[in-house]
Amino acid sequence: MIKRKISHQIESHLFKGKAILIYGARQTGKTTLVEELLKSGQEKLIRLNGDDPGDRSLLENFSSSRLRSLTAGYGILFIDEAQKFNDIGNIIKIFTDQIKNVQVIATGSSSFDLLGRTSESLTGRKYEFNLYPLMFSELIDHHGFINEKKSMEDRLIFGSYPEVVTNQEERKVLITSLAGSHLYKDVLMVDRIRNSVLIDDLLRALALQTGSEVSSTELSRLTGADRGTIDKYLRILEEAFIIFRLRGFSRNVRTELRKAKKYYFWDNGIRNALIGNFNPLSARTDTGALWENYIISERMKLLRTNRDDVFTWFWRTTQQQEIDLLEERQGRFSPIEIKYNPKQKGLISKTFTENYDVSQTFVVNSGNYEAFLYPELFSDNKIPGK
Repeated sequence: MIKRKISHQIESHLFKGKAILIYGARQTGKTTLVEELLKSGQEKLIRLNGDDPGDRSLLENFSSSRLRSLTAGYGILFIDEAQKFNDIGNIIKIFTDQIKNVQVIATGSSSFDLLGRTSESLTGRKYEFNLYPLMFSELIDHHGFINEKKSMEDRLIFGSYPEVVTNQEERKVLITSLAGSHLYKDVLMVDRIRNSVLIDDLLRALALQTGSEVSSTELSRLTGADRGTIDKYLRILEEAFIIFRLRGFSRNVRTELRKAKKYYFWDNGIRNALIGNFNPLSARTDTGALWENYIISERMKLLRTNRDDVFTWFWRTTQQQEIDLLEERQGRFSPIEIKYNPKQKGLISKTFTENYDVSQTFVVNSGNYEAFLYPELFSDNKIPGK
């Protein structure tokens, strides 16, 4: 069991009168996290799984008296794959309003369906948490810094899904399977989407443009789908925790690109599986893109897990001046350049530093990245936000 960073956050919010909702892609370890969190508790637990038709039927035609009877004698109701239960939002609402002695914990493999069914009915009645593939800091805590540092190339190529990390011999088969039908299983449930071929084409296009600006028009040309469909699918893929977006930052400089955007994958292994390339770094031409995706996704996992109050962007001008990652805290900026080779200089644009309030700059490379991704442990280095 690799201990997850959000465990203590969830534990501190138990039995405070609100439901706990945990979102995340399939196979990120949501069920394992909850089971580990609750196994040493004193409260009796009842568990329902949305993949089980019998469990789903237990919550059909519900009423407060039926729900009270169902959970009599139990202190915790754990609803796994909660988005598959009809009217799950109102079911949880009854518990938070009327059956307050029962702590509800619900997990969902994607945010779109569960959020859509609970956001209005559970306003002010829920704590929300996101679980991502394993974080760099979690892997260091489990394996030790030296061992994890040696595994850097593995993370760049095969990613950090729990089963991929713990089952080295089957990692290629596991990540390939995960990037196939498992990846799309929830996406295909949304808005009657049935075009898995288009989803696959769209994700491949994004994978091949990692670190580059993308537009709906260009993606439409590459996939043959109209822009409206592309924008809809991109939104759903984000809400399914497969990809995330960085917007271009623009405020003062006239030449800044205002509508630019980039997409990254939450896991390098998924990205590589989509393009069918598990070659070692020595045999690749996309090491820079792999490194950028890894560093930015790991940093985003860190910031979101820590609930850091920060805005994230990238920055580029029409003169091709660019900053890979830009963090803004209370109006002050931390420009960050990402270079794989420690010998390669990363220069922060003077156009940016002369026009904005910059607190500090940081160049992340394969020789110092641990300070950027685990600042609590490597606090001697100057890290944005510290």
